[in-house]
Amino acid sequence: MENCIFCKIIKGEIPSEKVYEDDEILAFKDINPAAPIHILVIPKKHIKSLLDLEETDYELVAKIQKVINTLAKQLKIEEEGFRVIVNCGKDAGQEVMHLHYHLLAGRKLGSKIIG
Repeated sequence: MENCIFCKIIKGEIPSEKVYEDDEILAFKDINPAAPIHILVIPKKHIKSLLDLEETDYELVAKIQKVINTLAKQLKIEEEGFRVIVNCGKDAGQEVMHLHYHLLAGRKLGSKIIG
């Protein structure tokens, strides 16, 4: 998508602090973190939201979950715990219309929902 900030990050047009990358997935530190550890995990394929997944995308979503598990272990947050959030649509707080997963950890997380 031409004006999508995440697509620009994927293309290298906007810098990011990458923590994981392969042919299909990119994970990078959020520039406005809601927790000490706040990583965004995104598919490189532009998918607007969970509602826009095609049948062929479900394997990609499973791979994203696997990457999140790998990152949790690498960051040594699996014992204390972490939160994974996917906002779907504007009313849910989705600000960038490109499917993305928030991985949050590093402190006790309350019940407040992030945007």
